[in-house]
Amino acid sequence: MSPTSSSSPTATTGGDQPELKRVMGPGLLLLFIVGDILGTGVYALTGQVAGEVGGAAWLPFLIAFAVALVTACSYLELVTKYPQAAGAALYTHKAFGKHFLTFLVCFAVMCSGITSASAASRAFAANLATGFDLDVGNGVILLIALGFMTLVLLVNLRGVAESLKVNVLLTTVELSGLLLVILISGWFIAGGDADFSRVVAFETASDKNVFLAVSTATSLAFFAMVGFEDSVNMAEETRDPARIFPRMMFTGLGITGLIYVLVSICAVAVVPVGRLADSETPLATVVQTAAPDFPISDLLPFISMFAVANSALINMMMASRLLYGMGKQGVLPPFLSTVHAVRRTPTAAIVFTTCVAFGLITYVSLSPDSPVVALLGGTTSLLLLTVFAVVNVSVLVLRKDVVDVEHFRAGRVLPVVGAVTCLYLVLPWSSGRPGDQYRIAGVLLLIGLVLWALTWYTRRGATASEGADPDRKAPH
Repeated sequence: MSPTSSSSPTATTGGDQPELKRVMGPGLLLLFIVGDILGTGVYALTGQVAGEVGGAAWLPFLIAFAVALVTACSYLELVTKYPQAAGAALYTHKAFGKHFLTFLVCFAVMCSGITSASAASRAFAANLATGFDLDVGNGVILLIALGFMTLVLLVNLRGVAESLKVNVLLTTVELSGLLLVILISGWFIAGGDADFSRVVAFETASDKNVFLAVSTATSLAFFAMVGFEDSVNMAEETRDPARIFPRMMFTGLGITGLIYVLVSICAVAVVPVGRLADSETPLATVVQTAAPDFPISDLLPFISMFAVANSALINMMMASRLLYGMGKQGVLPPFLSTVHAVRRTPTAAIVFTTCVAFGLITYVSLSPDSPVVALLGGTTSLLLLTVFAVVNVSVLVLRKDVVDVEHFRAGRVLPVVGAVTCLYLVLPWSSGRPGDQYRIAGVLLLIGLVLWALTWYTRRGATASEGADPDRKAPH
């Protein structure tokens, strides 16, 4: 598909639907990638990662960055080869041609985005109540979360350009929060008060050896690295994707990987590991230790609000574009490919994903004391690592599909390494994941299986009706 000028209001696809508007250049794409990767994970999981491996908390983040980088190469080959929305589900469909497998991949990616956004919405509501010192019950928190997701819906419906402008603002705020942690910790370290011996000290649980502890921590830390894959779902809204995607993807991953490693090193150098692991707000604990007079307790809830708001917005943008792309390809019902004639946004897909998010937000809010971020974050990484393994294999399968366009090439070794490492972090005996993550993922995939069966049955009935004798009378 040739690029269409974003200035053309009547640009259409092969049917009567207008094309998505191409508004993303290098700067917006980079901010989209950085903003999607940064977010809820690093603000909440640093202490839990340290709890698994001790002071060497930077190592799981570094390994997670390496795994993400290898898999990103496979995504880059595919998105520059097939610059269309739908991402992993599209690549799976092209590689294997199995509607069942394609549907499961599509459903897994969609659930990972919506579940992450739903958890972020609940966290946004809780941080808002904390920031304004509101003494409210769980019901009010739920209403705030639903109201926030409604606001995300309106921004998403307004248009991708407006959504990306909001993303620029939110990314700037959440990035400033992490830089604040690094700078204040650096001042504390420069004063000679830090203990760098903790940075290389492994402290693991008695039932785990160092290797398994690092694997468990990496599986958890990987949640903080996911997000780069969402950008491929914006391919149809990016100008010249084959040229700018590789540079912006590598740059975005490099920036976030460096920030994560620096934050984790500063955290364990400033705060003892046990205290860090027990804290629900580990980065606030770091700043309070390094600068006791700094009003971090008043500032952090608002920074966290912006961070989780950005995660919710970008994940909902991703989920809606994924469903739009699958509807356009005919894998999901075609009504999901409906595009607003004026705003040129995928309206049906946006409304559908938001309705699912409302249900998830309500469910999450029923148990406000549960470890939402760790449990849903781990489940999100479990689902996405499985999808990443399929994408890495798809690259190798699609090598036989020669296209007449210049595109990025991942080579032969990297996709194999990516598939093996992703599977290693998925399997229960190697990843050290808790069973609850597999149970949640299993329920989600079971729902996907039921929906696929209904879709297959509906299509079978439609095919049978089309093949019936039109003159035959219906039975009385």
